[in-house]
Order: sequence, then structure tokens, then C-alpha cells
Amino acid sequence: MAKINTRPSVDTFEGGDINFKRPSQAKEIIRRLKKNKGAMVGLILLILIILVVIFADVIAPYDAGVIQVSENKLAGPGTPGHPLGCDSFGRDVLSRLVHGARNSLKVAIIASITSCLVGCTLGSIAGYFGGKVDQIIMRSLDIFMSIPDLLFTMVVVAALGSSIPVLIIAMTLAYFTNYVRLVRSGVLNLVDQEYVEAARAGGASPARIILSHIIPNTLGIILVNVTLNVSSLVIYQSTLSFIGLSLPAPAPEWGSMLSTARVDMLRAPTLVLFPALAIVLTAFSVNLLGDGLRDAMDPRLKS
Repeated sequence: MAKINTRPSVDTFEGGDINFKRPSQAKEIIRRLKKNKGAMVGLILLILIILVVIFADVIAPYDAGVIQVSENKLAGPGTPGHPLGCDSFGRDVLSRLVHGARNSLKVAIIASITSCLVGCTLGSIAGYFGGKVDQIIMRSLDIFMSIPDLLFTMVVVAALGSSIPVLIIAMTLAYFTNYVRLVRSGVLNLVDQEYVEAARAGGASPARIILSHIIPNTLGIILVNVTLNVSSLVIYQSTLSFIGLSLPAPAPEWGSMLSTARVDMLRAPTLVLFPALAIVLTAFSVNLLGDGLRDAMDPRLKS
């Protein structure tokens, strides 16, 4: 007579007519994230900023690059038709601020994703194959990292010109190195695990093993770093536009708005305040969300 197993399963606990199932990993991460007040504040701020970017054409009362009436030059906040005032060229500050959010965030988000893809690819190859392949990639990375990011970006922009694709390329090459070391370290810890050996013995190709078995187990830390890098890239892109290495005038960007406003900052300090506040709030919201996401994915890291 067969023995009946009366032990409850790991994932299901039965009590009367009620079944209690262990929540999935994704649901557990979301639950922990919701309990983090800082992360929720960051998420709300980020959603509001994204909505501003999406509906920029609706929110902005004027074309960001068009010079308005000359009498409105350096008009203060509260001027009729210009809630945040006008700059030294008579352009509406609110319109430039809203459209500048679109340019700044678009470049930062795309560059963060592309730098992740490049870095994860090289880090996975270096960690999985090891040996000479690892040495070639990592020593080349050491040489690449010896060049200052800002100097390298200046060379790329000077050679290829100022445009959004060029900025994305330059910022991708400046930030992908962080992911190479991060992913390589994770792959080295996983490459000798039993499930990887079983997949290798089953005839799976290296690409399939990396994509199906290794990368998913390092996805948490990668996602957190992508999120945190967005804030760094927003600040970096604003720095580039401040020193004139970003989109050509009159394209609105937060950094270029600060650069233009510094001449008149004593007469019109709000021209500096509004773009600076936009940069700070964006970086602050992304950092709050990234820290909360890190704690939710690995509660052991929570201080």
C-alpha cells in the first residue's frame, strides 16, 4: 500500500478551506518596496517628472526656442503669460524648463540602458570564458578607464558634433565600465554552480547559458545600478550642456539654462533657481527609488 505524504508543500499551506501560498519573488519585492516611504516619495516625484516629459507640448505655453517680446527680457515670475518669468532673450522659462526635461531625461535614460547592455555583454563574456579572453577585456578596460570621462566625452563630441545620438554614444562609453566589473564579478560567482554545469552538460551554448541561467541571477543588482546611473547621467549631461558640449542653441537643456542664467543671476536669481531645482529633484527622486529598490531586492543590504 502506497504511503500518503501528508506534509504540506513548501509553497502552499492548507488550513481548513483556506490556502496560503507563498508570494512570488516579484510580489515580495513590490511589497517591500511599498513599505519604503522614501522609495514611494521618489517614485511619485519621478512619475510626475515623466508625465511632464510626456505632455511637454501641452504644458509648455510657448515654443521653447522662440524669442518672445523684447520687453519681457528678464521678466520675473508671475509676469502675465509667463508664470516662471523670461530669460535674457525674452524666452519663457516654463516652456524651456519643460522641454529641457524631455531632452535631459531622454538622453540620460537611453544612455543608462545602452551602457548597461554594452557593459553586461563584455562582463558576461569575461567572467564566463575567463583565461585570455578575461585578460584581454579587463586590461583593455583598465586602459579605457585611465582616460577621464569628461575629456573622452569632449573628444567624441568634438569629432562627431553635438547631437542627441552623439551624446548617447559618448555617455555610453563613459559609463559602461561600471557594469563590466559588476557583471563579471557576478558571473564568476555563478559560473561553477551545479545548474550551470548541468546546462553545459546538456549541450546548451555559452550564449544560452549566459542569457538563461546567469544574467537572470544578477538581474537585481543590474537593475538597481541602471536606476542609480540615471541620476548620475542627468547630472553629467547637465554638466556637458553647461560647458557647451551638448545640444546646440537654442535647444533647451537644464545645464545650458544654468549657463545662460549665470550672467544675470544677481538681477534674476530665479533663472538659476528653477533649472537647478529641476536637476536636484530629478536626481533626488531617482536616487530614492534606486535605494529603495536595492533594499527591496536584498533586505540584507538595508542599514
